[in-house]
Amino acid sequence: MSLLQLSRLQNGCQWFRAKASARYQNVFDPPAVTYQKQWYRFFTSGFLHADYIHLAFNMYGLYIFGKYVELDFMRLFGDFGRILYLVMYILALFFCLLPTYSQHKTNSSYRSLGASGAVSAVIFAFILLNPLVPMGLLFIPFRIPGFAFGLLFLVISSFLDKRGGGNVNHSAHIWGALFGVAFL
Repeated sequence: MSLLQLSRLQNGCQWFRAKASARYQNVFDPPAVTYQKQWYRFFTSGFLHADYIHLAFNMYGLYIFGKYVELDFMRLFGDFGRILYLVMYILALFFCLLPTYSQHKTNSSYRSLGASGAVSAVIFAFILLNPLVPMGLLFIPFRIPGFAFGLLFLVISSFLDKRGGGNVNHSAHIWGALFGVAFL
């Protein structure tokens, strides 16, 4: 399955947004995993987004970096590279949420959704494979080498995670990024 197909699948799964009950049944809810063994939520939550802006940023990152990671995987692992790329993405959905799950196992007010952790895994796999490629953020005119961008991203995400608030699971970004590096 190519990156574009995965992106289309993710966009297609946005129908969950239309039904609040379907969304609630699929969002990452640590107590539902703890008490009801609903482990599927590690994966289904990655196909839900808070809004279309959230979806757009994740799909943009996946599109920009994913196509190169998939090509690098195919170069390194032959035809099996495409499968490995998909496996990395799906496993990242799970592993990026493990620390969050550990921290919020019984917190009935905690919920999380989005593909940001898995997208971080893809971006950091790209950085590991292409450490000197200049990287930056949208609407910021300067670029820095990928490895420096990655370190800066981790430092800022760690700070924001410790600070808390903002309704963003920065821990998933950090652990997704680390998973992307570890997978390779």
